[in-house]
Amino acid sequence: MKDRLYRGYTLIELIIAIGVFALVMTLSSGAYLMMIGLNRQAQGIATGIDSLSFALEAMTRDIRTGSGYCSSSVPPCLLSVNPGSFSFKNKSGTAVTYSLSGSTLEKTVGATQSPLTDPSVTISSLMFYAVGTQPAPGDYEQSRVTIIMAGTVTAGAGKTQSFNVETGATMRGSDI
Repeated sequence: MKDRLYRGYTLIELIIAIGVFALVMTLSSGAYLMMIGLNRQAQGIATGIDSLSFALEAMTRDIRTGSGYCSSSVPPCLLSVNPGSFSFKNKSGTAVTYSLSGSTLEKTVGATQSPLTDPSVTISSLMFYAVGTQPAPGDYEQSRVTIIMAGTVTAGAGKTQSFNVETGATMRGSDI
């Protein structure tokens, strides 16, 4: 009977193997959950930035095809400091105003007001600079507007990403 071989695992070996397996699974599931959280945060920031990009593209498209940018007689004219607003006439001659209402970028066409940015985007500063907008003798400079915007994008509870954006738009039609 002493020649008999015992095959299999002992109870202690099984308990140790299950414990090691549970430890590895706990660590890997924690890392997996952390990756899911980071992915959601990145998607939230991307959504906010896409909203901001859409708003800037809509503004520059309207400004490029518009006219009557500035009422100041001395170019370059700073049209607004925080909170900012910028008015002009669009290609069909309707008055358009882009303004900062609280922390949201809004577009007003005639009497219709609509927000351009997502609630996850908080704009803290909006400025418009217009150059070459006043017809004057010897003024051969094409009208252009520079838009400077700063703020934050929220991606969940307490997670924000700040941004500073500067873009420009030049009038398509000649004003000389």
